[in-house]
Amino acid sequence: MKITLLCIGKTDEKYLIEGIEKYLKRLKFYITFNLVVIPDIKNSKNLTQEQQKEKEAQLLQKYITSHDTVVLLDEFGKEYRSLEFASYLEKHMIQSTQHLIFIIGGPYGFDDQIYQRANQKISLSKMTFSHQMIRLFFVEQTYRAFSILKGEPYHHE
Repeated sequence: MKITLLCIGKTDEKYLIEGIEKYLKRLKFYITFNLVVIPDIKNSKNLTQEQQKEKEAQLLQKYITSHDTVVLLDEFGKEYRSLEFASYLEKHMIQSTQHLIFIIGGPYGFDDQIYQRANQKISLSKMTFSHQMIRLFFVEQTYRAFSILKGEPYHHE
């Protein structure tokens, strides 16, 4: 199985970049994990929220095939504890999911065409975090999930 995290816009904060890179290095021992950053929409100030979401959707769809399993990181998605998320990933591996794509949308969320294409929505918290922070949280939780599956001492419960 391959996992891709699709994001809109670059990460600006150095401390977030360093954290993301730390967990990306650790993840490569468990799985093929790709972080794909799609550039921000140009001239977004001249667009409505709906127009911006539609343009982002067009860019996102270039990275998604009909065979991919698409999971949106969305505030209204299902919440998992870390052990449950590990089981969720394990289930996809057992089911021979080839490519699991997680998507962090832009500042206004997702266009309807992305919601319609998605196989599932997951929420990392009921709280709202910046899109840049969510990247770090997701990569860390994915690393944590694989360390749980391997029985390694990273996660304590």
